[in-house]
Amino acid sequence: MIIGIPKEIKDNEFRVALVPEGAGKLTKAGHTVLIEKNAGIGSGISDEEFMAKGAKIVATAKEVFSSSELIVKVKEPIKEEFQLLCKGQMLFTFLHLAAKRELANILLEKKITAIGYETVEVEANGKTLTPILSPMSEVAGKLATQFGAEFLLKSNGGQGILLSGVNGKMRGFVVIIGAGIVGINAAKIALGLGARVVILDINKENLDAAEKELPELKTLLSTEENIEQNVIKADLLIGAVHIPGARTPIIVKKKLVEKMKKGSVILDVAVDQGGCIETIRPTTHSDPTYLVSGVIHYGVTNMPGAVPRSSTFALTDITLPYVLTLAKSASVSKAIDNKEELKKGINTYLGNLTNKATSKALDLPFTALDTLL
Repeated sequence: MIIGIPKEIKDNEFRVALVPEGAGKLTKAGHTVLIEKNAGIGSGISDEEFMAKGAKIVATAKEVFSSSELIVKVKEPIKEEFQLLCKGQMLFTFLHLAAKRELANILLEKKITAIGYETVEVEANGKTLTPILSPMSEVAGKLATQFGAEFLLKSNGGQGILLSGVNGKMRGFVVIIGAGIVGINAAKIALGLGARVVILDINKENLDAAEKELPELKTLLSTEENIEQNVIKADLLIGAVHIPGARTPIIVKKKLVEKMKKGSVILDVAVDQGGCIETIRPTTHSDPTYLVSGVIHYGVTNMPGAVPRSSTFALTDITLPYVLTLAKSASVSKAIDNKEELKKGINTYLGNLTNKATSKALDLPFTALDTLL
């Protein structure tokens, strides 16, 4: 199979979807790997390193897309890339389609087999895990607190709050909605800085696990009353809600944001799937924040792109086995037979939307994948 790795062009996205070691494994298996020139430079990987492992460097994204059967990316295609997608192609990347109707329409129109990193699921010990999303969730959670602390600085428009406080006094108050991987990692950094931290979730089991891992953490069930009481006192509010394939439910309404302290900060990691805070909208690393009712909002949709070296290697360690499976399989059904978790990852196939949660979010017809295979 011919596998294409284009250079990411989303604002300040410096990650790359494959590292030289991965290129070497693919070429040794008999596949052709096309890398767009300088695709890895933002992650500190040169073209020469890719070529040393058997990859071919091509000059433009157009060459990558037009020549490849499987396109592997980090982030979803953006408008400039829509025209480059070829009919019947396979795409493996983060998609977050529930908040991206235009992209969904393009994938359906071009009959792309689109596999979303974030919807690949594995069942283990009675729990549903998202193996590809997890490392990036860890990165995003840790960065959420770091960026939040940065925008609390007076020079950045914030209240002038030091999360750690001074001599144990005036410690910042961090409120986290969602006790999954993002929320727990955000809490770890906040507690490490010395902040007061409360985390809310609708799942008691998640809260119990969080409390066991982080004894200093205050945990609360995510009720309307608990949310309001804590959000209005927050210096930093972090949204960390995720439902695979679905649009994120609104947990914090605009009226509640209006009650927050001026100069406090909202950072919603769930913004990629619509966000759990009503006033959030997507932003970029180049222009990361905006104000609503005097509250700083941060809605960057590719936070891990800020630490590309760490993120690229963490991500590609997980994705490579799936890329190898897709490349060696003669069909989608065979790929699923080899790695069953890919089944839930398939969002669009042969012009059909095959993820039920996404179809509901976009109000588009759903077709069960089993009926198409």
